[in-house]
Formats: sequence, structure tokens, C-alpha cells
Amino acid sequence: MVLLLADAAAHIDEVWTAEAVPLLHDYIAIPALSPMFDADWQAAGHLDRATLLLSDWARSRNIIGLKVSTHQLSGRTPVIVCEVPPFGAGSAERTVLLYGHLDKQPEMMGWRADLGPWKPVLEGERLYGRGGADDGYAIFSALSALEAVQASGGSHDRCVVLIEASEESGSPDLIAHVDSLATTIGSPSLVVCLDSGCLDYNRLWVTTSLRGLAGGVLRVDVLEEGVHSGSASGVVPSSFRIMRQLLERVEDAHTGAVLIGACHVPVPEYRVAEAQRTVGETSPLSNEFPLFGNTRPMTEDAVEQILARTWRPTLSVTGADGIPPTAIAGNVLRPFTSLRLSFRLPPTAPSHSALAQIQRALTENPPYGAHVELLASEAADGWHAPAFAPWLHEALERTSRNIFGQDYRAFGEGGSIPFMAMLQQRFPESQFFVTGVLGPRSNAHGPNEFLHIPTARRISAAVAQILDAQSTV
Repeated sequence: MVLLLADAAAHIDEVWTAEAVPLLHDYIAIPALSPMFDADWQAAGHLDRATLLLSDWARSRNIIGLKVSTHQLSGRTPVIVCEVPPFGAGSAERTVLLYGHLDKQPEMMGWRADLGPWKPVLEGERLYGRGGADDGYAIFSALSALEAVQASGGSHDRCVVLIEASEESGSPDLIAHVDSLATTIGSPSLVVCLDSGCLDYNRLWVTTSLRGLAGGVLRVDVLEEGVHSGSASGVVPSSFRIMRQLLERVEDAHTGAVLIGACHVPVPEYRVAEAQRTVGETSPLSNEFPLFGNTRPMTEDAVEQILARTWRPTLSVTGADGIPPTAIAGNVLRPFTSLRLSFRLPPTAPSHSALAQIQRALTENPPYGAHVELLASEAADGWHAPAFAPWLHEALERTSRNIFGQDYRAFGEGGSIPFMAMLQQRFPESQFFVTGVLGPRSNAHGPNEFLHIPTARRISAAVAQILDAQSTV
């Protein structure tokens, strides 16, 4: 059987216009926060509502042999499982695993006055709201692709679509589900992950690496309760100043360089060459971000920007406790300061070794004998893709030219998808097709997140073509 590309694209466009976009409005309106950000997620029921919305739509698809279930484990977030037998010339001996997630990041401040995290707004080709691009679109992309393959004369191997609900928390529940679903998942020959990004909206972008992460909440205590700053300052050390000294142990405040040895790895030469090729075809990464006023990027070198976002470790302070808002800040020497520290690690850096070194650097021999702890610590390894098999490279080339009119390009993503490292460890022979819709200004995790709908449609068509190509190997 031969996939009719025009028919497949037309089918996908119809599904997206009539069903996917309207249902994504409903999905965006659900505040389905990941468990890390909503400890009472079970009582709130939002993850269950999102799961029901998406699984009900999945059951309505015209896909031969499709079975849809919601996999439940006690105390853990649900997983939508869609099983599809082979079609056409496809094989039941090979399995394609397609992955996405439905949990969301918190609201974040700074949304445009006419937008909001749970307020879906369609503005031209952009659908605004939390979670549409990261990663509610994934199930629509995966199943519309499968449906289009069958409707347009193509073939696909046995497929399993897995949509989890804890990715934004580091996928703590997923490994238990994968263990429980071992027979269903089998040993995938191809993994399609739809939770990544693109450097522009003009070609097919394939992610070849993801950063790891380490971090936690660093807390410094100096007093049992707050005291008058006029009386105590100069006698009692400031918890904030101690925090500054501790941070200087792990990061150069002038350059942003991380000072922990285990956080660094050599950059493979072929990844440097990949970055150099990419620079000639895209604008600098710094153009993607809404820099305020005269703020400059950390480097003007476009190649170094790519490598810095991919292979250099970084530290971000993403939250704080113990510091009152300025409008109600009194003359008080505060008893403690807490900061949430997020270290992004190179794809091949050992995250647990890095975390151990970070913890020692921050907590040993604290200034003034202050009480210092690293709480709620976490570590997750990054992911570095195996080399593409010849069939996959050729299929990516054809797919990008057919759908986008340009050759595909590969790049390293700055974010983390812990599931990819888990899968590669379990299935070292698998091929990986990791892609996504998170392009310039789409702003996942931040205010004004949007889904670029034409890219979502083209990604869906790309998945259809790759599935058809896999079935002929």
C-alpha cells in the first residue's frame, strides 16, 4: 500500500479544523496542574477531567482495531493507552510507541490583559492558553496521523499511544505504569515523542538531545523568628547574604558559569558541527525571547547560544519563600530565605553525581554556622539520541521536503523529558523521532503560551509519513 500524501494531509486538516482545535479550547480551560504544583490533584479532579476529555475523543476515532483505556494505579496519575494493530503491510512484530502528556505547568504571571492560562483564545494561527502546545496537542497529532495513514492507503506497524499526566513533575508516576504495561508496550522499534520544539516553523526539526536536571529548595535559617532590622542588622547575619555566598560556590555571578565539575561534559564535535550548520539557516536563539529594554543575551555568538542551551550546565532560581512582597515588607530581619534552584545539565552528564556535588558545595561549612538544607532535591538524566538508522534519515528527509518544502534539521533541546532517558535505558535498540511544536515565542511554562496550529497540522502529517515509512523497513 502507498500512502497518498495529499489525501493524508487533507484528512489531517479536516480533523484539526473540525475537532482538534475546538476540543483543545476545552482542554486549555481545565487547570490540570501537574502533581508537583497541586498536591491535592486527586481531590481537585482536573487531571481526571482532562484525561476523560481526551480519552473520549480518542474513542471516537475511525481507526481500525483501536482500543482505548485509562490505565490506573493506586495513588498515581492516570495514563491514556491507545493500542492499534498493524494496518496494510505493517507488522505485528514491530511496535511504534507514540508519547505525549496532558498535565500542565502553573499559571505564571505576566499574561497579556486579554489572555489567561485557562482562557483559550484563537488569534489567527495561534491558540493561546496553558498546555495546548505543551502538550495537549500530542494525542490529536498521534491519532490523526494514524487515522490519515489508514484513510489514505498507507501502512503502519502495531502502534501504542501513551499519554501520561506527570511529565511536568519529572514523570515520577510513569515508570510504574511502564512496568505494569510491559506486555502492551513490548520492545518498541521506534519511539515518536511529540513533546519537544522547533527552531522555526518552516521545516521539520528533530530533537537529538535533551538536557538533564538537578536541584531542589535551598533553605538558610538564621533566627527562630523575625526581629527588628534596626536592632539586629550588623549583629545577626542576613539569611539573604548567606544565600548569596552559597550561590557563589556553585555559579560564577559574572559569567553564569556553573562551578560544579560533575555538571560538565565534553561537547561532541559532530554536535558542534550540527550547531554551526543550524546557525546558517536560523536567526540567533536570543531573537526568540522577549528581552526587556536594553537587556543583552549572555553571548552574541549564535553558535555558542545553541551550545549553551544544549551542552553547557546552567542555574536558574525559579522560586522563593521567606521574602514578603515589597508592598508589605516591614523593617524586619527575616528568619530564613528559601530559593528553588534548577540546574540544567548536559545530555550525558550523570545527574545524581551532579546533585551530590551540588549538595555538598551548598551545605558544607555554611557561613556563620547558619542552618542550611537542600530540600526536595531531584535529579534526572538527560538524553542523547542514537544515530539515525539509514531508513529513518531518508524518511525524515522525504517527509520534511514533502510537507515543509525544506530539508529537516536536527538540534539539541534545552528542556528535559525524563521519559526519553528511561526509554533509551530500557530499549537501547530503539530509534527515536522526537519533535514538537514549541517554536519561537510559543513560551511553554511562561505567560502567553500558544500553539501554532499550522505547525501542529504539519507535524501530524510528518508522523503519518514516518509511520508509513517504518512499515516498509
